[in-house]
Amino acid sequence: MKKLFNAYICFAFLNLAVPAVCLAQEPGINNSSSGKELFESDEILEITISGLTKDLLKDRSDNAKEHPMNILYKAEDGTEISLAAELKTRGHFRRLMGNCTYPPLQVNFTENDTLDSSIFKGQNKLKLVMPCSGDEYVVREWLVYKLYNVITPKSFRARLVKVTLNNTKNNKTESPFYGMLLESEKQMAERNGGISIDTKMQPNRTEPNTFLTMAVFEYLIGNTDWSVQYLQNIKLVAADSLAVPVTAAYDFDHSGLVNAPYAKPAEALLMSSVRERRYRGYCISDMKTFDPVIALYNELKPAIYSVYTDCAVIDEKYIKNTLKYLDEFYETINDPQKVQEECGYPCDVNGTGNVVIKGLREE
Repeated sequence: MKKLFNAYICFAFLNLAVPAVCLAQEPGINNSSSGKELFESDEILEITISGLTKDLLKDRSDNAKEHPMNILYKAEDGTEISLAAELKTRGHFRRLMGNCTYPPLQVNFTENDTLDSSIFKGQNKLKLVMPCSGDEYVVREWLVYKLYNVITPKSFRARLVKVTLNNTKNNKTESPFYGMLLESEKQMAERNGGISIDTKMQPNRTEPNTFLTMAVFEYLIGNTDWSVQYLQNIKLVAADSLAVPVTAAYDFDHSGLVNAPYAKPAEALLMSSVRERRYRGYCISDMKTFDPVIALYNELKPAIYSVYTDCAVIDEKYIKNTLKYLDEFYETINDPQKVQEECGYPCDVNGTGNVVIKGLREE
């Protein structure tokens, strides 16, 4: 990995950099909470995972056990904070040994007074996304989460972190890399005044405006790896168990906007690559139904583009490709004929618009 270079503005990555909205610190200076909660800051948080890390990362079975670890970071005054936690591997595709360099992790904190006074106060279980094929793709996925936050609060928040692994068995420390902490399902639901529900259902039984906003977002980023029917990379949130739920998407590493080298569309979709867009909502014959959603995306266009343009040190090639990809989206949604072709595709009984993505959740 190239060394960090701009010592007072942003971190530079292999071919990517964190947007200028991030309050990155110079190398060697750890970030702190600055009085903010974990997901209320875009500062890069530096953490060390200390313990038998090799044993943890090798444990990728379906019945992976929890491994005791310590999570360390530096507080604002420079004091090193050590938090007890149990970590285990999680996920499906990214957990498998042959697919990714590092498996995704679940962090279960031990509740105590130290946790309550730390930046992780109020956090119990957190997902930690680790690099699968280069940590620049973690950063790209983090930007997609930030993009989704621009669109709707009914989305998961994410925090970019710099991770150092310290194996206490031989006191070996690996070179730091970038990962991403994700807001818990429970916290996201509570923030939106609801609870998380696990009931599988047809997408047309969910709240329509939120679903359309989400489905168009998945189209925008070029992601087809989701389904409501099998809760594949979709969470449902409702005011109570009897209320109509809203949909919240997550897990965007197979999207065209991230363009990870391992990402491929499902064979049943007959698509050439993840950069090819395919609208995956249910059949709606009246295209006027999409008007409010299209108006929302047009209104938010400057903010959407600024996610990628606000940092001068982002790799120019990636910026250029991303902006072109966004341009193609806006060209489509503002052309009635193209909207009919793309968003009306699920109504084609001879097409692949109604293929349900079961992922690895198929029973």
